[in-house]
This record gives sequence, C-alpha cells and structure tokens, in this order.
Amino acid sequence: MATLAVVILTKNEEKNIEACIKSASFADDILVVDSGSEDRTEIIAKAAGARFILHPMGEDGFAGQRNFALQHISADWVFYLDADERITPEAAASIQSIVAENPGCAYRVKRMNIVFGKMMYYGGHRPDYSDRLFPRDAVHWEGYVHEVAVCSLPQKIVDGTLHHYTYTTWSQYMEKLNKYTSMAAESSFKRGKKIGAAGIFAHSWFAFFKLYILKQGFRDGYYGLVMSVMAGIYDFVKYLKLKNLYRL
Repeated sequence: MATLAVVILTKNEEKNIEACIKSASFADDILVVDSGSEDRTEIIAKAAGARFILHPMGEDGFAGQRNFALQHISADWVFYLDADERITPEAAASIQSIVAENPGCAYRVKRMNIVFGKMMYYGGHRPDYSDRLFPRDAVHWEGYVHEVAVCSLPQKIVDGTLHHYTYTTWSQYMEKLNKYTSMAAESSFKRGKKIGAAGIFAHSWFAFFKLYILKQGFRDGYYGLVMSVMAGIYDFVKYLKLKNLYRL
C-alpha cells in the first residue's frame, strides 16, 4: 500500500509546530526541515512524533529546502505543509483516500487564510489554491522566495481545506515583512532589476488599489483595509531595499 510523508519547513515555530504536526498525524512519516531555529521548535517537534533535520537555508532559498526534504523521505507520496497551517479533517480524509488509490496525478488544496483570528474571503488574503500533494519522484521546486512546484502530472484538487493562520501579532507580521522584503529585494537584485523613485510609489499605490478595490478587500471590513494598506507598504519597503542594494 502506498505511503505518505508530510514535510514541514520551520524556523522559530515553537508556537505553531505542535498543532501543525497533530493535524498531520495520519501520515506515515512527518519530517521537519529546520533552517536554524533558536527557540524550542526542535524539542516540541520531536516530542510530537516528527523527525527533525537541521539544514541551513542556502542560496536556492525555500525551493532548496523543499528539494532537500525529498532526499530524506522514502514514502511514495509527499505533502508539503507550512508550520502555520492545519489540515482539516475533511482534507485529511481526502489525502488518505488519494494515497490509497495511488493515481498518477498531483494535487492542489484550498487554503482558508485567517488573519488576526478573522477568516478572510477577499483581497490579498482571499482563499487560494496551493500545490501540495505529489508522488515523491514526480516533483522538484524552483524559486528563491515564492517557490513553485515543477511537475508534469495532471493536476486535481484535494477535497477539504487547509486553515492558514497567517498572523497573530503585529510583531510577528513585521518580522515576516522584514524577512520577505529582504529576500525579494535580493532576488530582484540578482536578476538585475532596477526601479526609480516614481516606480516605487506607483507599485506601492497599485498594490493597495488592486487588493482593496479590484479584489474587493473592502468587503472584509477593518482587516481588509489594514491588510491592503500593508500590501502597499510591503511593496514600498521591498523596492526601497532593492534600490539601496545598488548603493552598497
């Protein structure tokens, strides 16, 4: 019978990792690949029954971490799960059924994004679909920041959803904003991308307009407005960092 491994990438996820692992407890193997936690992530992960491997993030970023994990699992199928996500019971049952049938397909799963305790339905945190379940030998990953799965198999959708607990505190949000804007700026710099002052303001304004108006973020109320504003700030900071890299 086909087997399943769940792969979780972590760094300083002591508040999330136990609940994440428990939601994946139906898997035959749970592997945590950690890029250098300084908190109790390792202790908690092992206590919850996961295997734990320390692997510093290299120049190939998150894609490299995901590809590294493939070298350390032997299951027939792999499901990628983020530490701040939870597999719902309906999705768990669907995943188990897929693995048991062992079809020649890859699968996406619908994510419901929860921002500061509120389920979001519009704007930048509206429900989305993410590539997650693959036969182990049929996928590899590319991309430094926003990695993508490269897989030639037909694609289907898992029944059920993931619950994605994106942010719970503003300190956490700001830490992620700083981290991801730096990584995005470095990626753009390596590709030789440049931007002027006018472009920085234009991109930032359009990021807000797209999410709040075009994608109806206003329908999510207070947090729809706040997160649309922060999307504009994200682009503003990202391009400021990119511009600064050319001055160093």
